[in-house]
Amino acid sequence: MEKSVQAQETCNEREMNQDVNAHHPNGVNGEGDATIEKDDHFDPGATPPFKIVEIRSAIPKHCWVKNPWMSLSYVVRDVFVVFGLAAVAIYFNSWAVWPLYWAAQGTMFWALFVLGHDCGHGSFSDNPKLNSVVGHLLHSAILVPYHGWRISHRTHHQNHGHVDNDESWVPLTEKVYMEMDIFSRFMRYTVPFPIFAYPFYLFARSPGKKGSHFSPYSDLFSTAEKMDVITSTVCWLLMVALLACLCFVVGLCSMLKIYGVPYLIFVMWLDSVTYLHHHGYDEKTPWYRGKEWSYLRGGLTTIDRDYGWFNNIHHDIGTHVVHHLFPQIPHYHLIEATKAAKPILGKYYRVPEKSGPFPFHLIKNLVRSIKQDHYVNDTGDVVYYKTDHELYKFSRSKAE
Repeated sequence: MEKSVQAQETCNEREMNQDVNAHHPNGVNGEGDATIEKDDHFDPGATPPFKIVEIRSAIPKHCWVKNPWMSLSYVVRDVFVVFGLAAVAIYFNSWAVWPLYWAAQGTMFWALFVLGHDCGHGSFSDNPKLNSVVGHLLHSAILVPYHGWRISHRTHHQNHGHVDNDESWVPLTEKVYMEMDIFSRFMRYTVPFPIFAYPFYLFARSPGKKGSHFSPYSDLFSTAEKMDVITSTVCWLLMVALLACLCFVVGLCSMLKIYGVPYLIFVMWLDSVTYLHHHGYDEKTPWYRGKEWSYLRGGLTTIDRDYGWFNNIHHDIGTHVVHHLFPQIPHYHLIEATKAAKPILGKYYRVPEKSGPFPFHLIKNLVRSIKQDHYVNDTGDVVYYKTDHELYKFSRSKAE
């Protein structure tokens, strides 16, 4: 079953790598002509002057090679750190240690997620069974249904930047936004609530979309994928059962300190990083519909980020543009592949702001974007986020 899914993904990749539309008739808001002017003006919504095959050709051939032993070495490293951190925290059992443990362990849970994410893309190895086994172990350990998420994430990559078909942090249309009650709008667009959204997304997806990552009958999945989804849901339930048993053995409070709080830190990492890959740049990035969308143009809406000391810890997931265009490239080759692709991408590559040891600068990008990027027009093939200026008047009036 997995081989047929991978064959389908390979077929989709071939189709995506074909030439895309060579015109841009509707402009950035569906009106007028949108071309890249020869002066200093750059329109990120205009059709790029290069093809995806040019980017692919610029990337060295060895960057496509998957080394399962190297991939497994990262798994061993991360698992060793996870158990080591837990052992140290339990040994000292001090409130001077627990907060440091929570921050470090939550970050390591996020690192485990990224490796499971690589398994889902097949960039971990060329062996589907190895990818599936490692992916299930890593993702189930942090309460992620491996196949359910893998398939929905594949949908995200195949439709990135598409208003209607994308899956991850999809912009709401004005109609859907206006149909939401004021409380739901406030919760979705007020920090810190959105950075705890991931568990809810797994069960109910985004507003305007139906289905669950746990149900084999969700419209996220094809008939051939039902058994995969059932397998992942069973693995998820087994992990929940294990955690429940441990609560009885060591106590609920101890499990919250050892596992619960790090899990929340992991969710914060996941939501913040995935959001910042597609939002929060200094200049607005386009979203597409209809004939204006292509795999290349959608992928070019993604944003690279620098996370300072965390780049290596979470496996260079901030090197995101090339990853979105070519998710089969292993994470340990992404930096080199990006360096090779940048001359082709030109201004379509948004150079990330250099980070200090800790990426505090990204908090500003995250908060500003969540406050400003609320919905897009119901019509138009190239659209940009708009702001509901009345949203926060509700909260101020309540406070008064």
